[in-house]
Amino acid sequence: MSQNQVLYMAKEAVGAVFLVGGPILGVSLLVGLLVSIFQAMTQIQEQTLSFIPKVVAVVAILLLLGPWMLSVLTAYTTNLLTQLATFGGL
Repeated sequence: MSQNQVLYMAKEAVGAVFLVGGPILGVSLLVGLLVSIFQAMTQIQEQTLSFIPKVVAVVAILLLLGPWMLSVLTAYTTNLLTQLATFGGL
């Protein structure tokens, strides 16, 4: 395996991670920010108030985007296994 092949596989892995993890992290960040603003405005300092909405939002985004995420991961895995067979000379 050459250096270019390894770099290509690493680039594809990072791209798949960003595609799959980005929406989950973005929604979690947005919900956490909104809850923090709400807590600052009302001066409520309850720890579970920030945790429960994040969990609900992450579950909702997984239900909504789960099939797309699965297709991205399936395409990446298929490409990876095809490339490994090509690089290995099989």
